[in-house]
Amino acid sequence: MYPVDLHMHTVASTHAYSTLHDYIIQANKCGIKMLAITDHGPDMEDAPHYWHFMNMRLWPRVVDGIAILRGIESNIKNIKGEIDCNDRMLHEMDLIIAGLHEPVFPPENYHNHTQAMISTMAKGNVDIISHPGNPKFPIDICAVAEAAACYNVALELNNSSFINSRIGSANNCRKIAEAVSNAGGYLALGTDSHVAFSLGNFEYCIRIINEIEFPNNRILNVSPRRLLNFLIKRGKSEIIELSDW
Repeated sequence: MYPVDLHMHTVASTHAYSTLHDYIIQANKCGIKMLAITDHGPDMEDAPHYWHFMNMRLWPRVVDGIAILRGIESNIKNIKGEIDCNDRMLHEMDLIIAGLHEPVFPPENYHNHTQAMISTMAKGNVDIISHPGNPKFPIDICAVAEAAACYNVALELNNSSFINSRIGSANNCRKIAEAVSNAGGYLALGTDSHVAFSLGNFEYCIRIINEIEFPNNRILNVSPRRLLNFLIKRGKSEIIELSDW
């Protein structure tokens, strides 16, 4: 149903198990036409080196009919909204996701988690906030959704959060989807795959989308062009090799 997957990790993040090649093969099997490789930012203990991100320019834009976006799941570092994606890295990335991760930002309190997410969005560099429904980082869901709509940042529905990561996220994720719908913002779907076999499996995200009747025209994964137009609207340049996608 959704041909774009916006969140996955390769063996460059050493707690993941698949390569770029593995994901391309699986994409052709499961109907994914565009994928974003988003390994963890360098402040995470087992994340790839800064050079990994700077050298993504070597990747072809399209391999075996699959469009590849150069991305990062950066870490929100503090309540000021600083992330571990520096100025030079920002210019290399097609897609910047940012989230709260315990090794970099240990859980604090409702106010600080909310402030950290909103400050991150306000800085203007981040396109998607990852897994905002994590119960270890409680937030003011309505305030975050309204800020996301204001700053034209998508909030993620993370399918992995329903299966084997961040257990207990389901109720928060539903509330986030409802709040994004009410605020007029965008949802981004991500499998958060750490192995290629889960690529494109949005089963639990789709259940929530259908249950609350989330507007289809505000889901970024509906087509590659919708995602690319969203990024252009956020100030990114058109990717020439993907201009006709």
